Amino acid sequence: MSQTTNIMHMLAKSSAFVFIGTVISLFLIFIGRIVLVRLTSQHEYGLYTLALTIVTIFAMLSSLGLQDGLTRHIAYLKCKQNTEIISDIIVSATVISLVVSFLSIVTIFITADYIAQNVFNSPDMSQVLRSVSITIPFVVAINILVAVFRAFNIPTIRVYFQDIFKPLSYIFFLGIVALLHLSFMEMVYSYVLSIAFTCFFMIWYFLKKGPIMIKWNKIIVNNNTKEMFVYSMPLLAAEILFTFMLWTDTLMLGYFRTTEEVASYNAAYPIAQLLSVVITSIGFLYVPIVSKLYRDNQITEIRVINASSTKWCFMLTFPLFVLMFLFPDILLNLFYGFRYIDASNVLQILACGFIMNSYFGLNYYTLMSTGKSSFIMLCSLISAILNIALNLLLIPLYGILGAAIASAFSFITIEVYMTRKLHKFLNVHPFTFNYLKFTLVAVFLIVGFYNLGKLFIPTYAFAAAFYMVFLCVYIISIYCSKVLDEQETSILKEIKKKINSHFWSQK
Repeated sequence: MSQTTNIMHMLAKSSAFVFIGTVISLFLIFIGRIVLVRLTSQHEYGLYTLALTIVTIFAMLSSLGLQDGLTRHIAYLKCKQNTEIISDIIVSATVISLVVSFLSIVTIFITADYIAQNVFNSPDMSQVLRSVSITIPFVVAINILVAVFRAFNIPTIRVYFQDIFKPLSYIFFLGIVALLHLSFMEMVYSYVLSIAFTCFFMIWYFLKKGPIMIKWNKIIVNNNTKEMFVYSMPLLAAEILFTFMLWTDTLMLGYFRTTEEVASYNAAYPIAQLLSVVITSIGFLYVPIVSKLYRDNQITEIRVINASSTKWCFMLTFPLFVLMFLFPDILLNLFYGFRYIDASNVLQILACGFIMNSYFGLNYYTLMSTGKSSFIMLCSLISAILNIALNLLLIPLYGILGAAIASAFSFITIEVYMTRKLHKFLNVHPFTFNYLKFTLVAVFLIVGFYNLGKLFIPTYAFAAAFYMVFLCVYIISIYCSKVLDEQETSILKEIKKKINSHFWSQK
């Protein structure tokens, strides 16, 4: 078996494992949110949401972009003679980010009263904000530990601790609060405890079974450390810009239109975001693998892995896109009620934007792996500016449809731009003959089923039956069009083995 085949097998198995963990995490988070909503008033839930949003921003800033930068640098340096250097950058990254975390806590404690009274006009929010801010160093430590294990191609830590243990512990503590009929602040402390417990257990596991021995008594800021921070800061800026772009739609809708339209838009957007789950799962271990290949100048292998991973990403995401595109009203009514059906076209447009992220593939992760963090920041800046300009133009005219068009067009434009630059830089692109053949199959299926579906009245029973027919036709089409080669077919068997080994054999 060739090196490329071995890498693809490992990437496919690990991605399937991470994907399952992500789905479980989303389900547990949803359960925790339902419990919290039922135990609190609208005012209390609003306070909690606002406080958590502010603290999440501070935690993102405190991480300094190291959740990706640390992974890439460890993978790049990973060999026996570089063990001490890796230890040095882990220690320095941990210490520096934790110092920034504690400064963030101090900042929040000092400004909490001002933020609560003058920004949100809710004086009782200050206590909630101060309480939740305690989680910042724990969140940063969790991100660093996940980044280290990720660099060593170990996805189990993220899945078991971050995806499963953290939301489960939160639900457990919330359950205690409910049984004892405790106050709203005890519910806030439940979240704090779940983060702290997760962090402590991850640290214990790292000290017992970590992939590398760390010399915590030595803090060295050398050229490798400086290089890592120089690389990571543009990634932090890119993350900030992307987050800002997400807020732009909501803020401009609130300024130009009504709160009802803001609510409708923010009902559709999270559903469309689910189309990113597969590419995020694949990208988790794609970065350390491609970073090592780039270090060894194995560009041909990168081309093959990029093309195959992109095809799998789009193939696995496409059925979910079809569900959103064919039955947006059914989904919105199912999750939020009939009041949000007016966002059906918004969901379709946003789904078109997010599916293009999967179609063009792992450009972002490939650029990250090859050290192009400054270019990633530039792409995020271009996308944010384009999104703002289009929102200013389209929202006053078309409301939530204009916001959706602006976001989708911004996503597609930047993906095309990154694809062209990556092709120019490394001659890497996903558009093999088989991928183009599958593209035609996908277009034919979506057009055919969309027009066929318009002939019937969309009920829940019809949607379920119609979608099952689509899935059958989809699988048959993939088989008949022969878009998978022998290597990719064998990966399907390996995915099943990986799932069984992780979730069943250990029981």
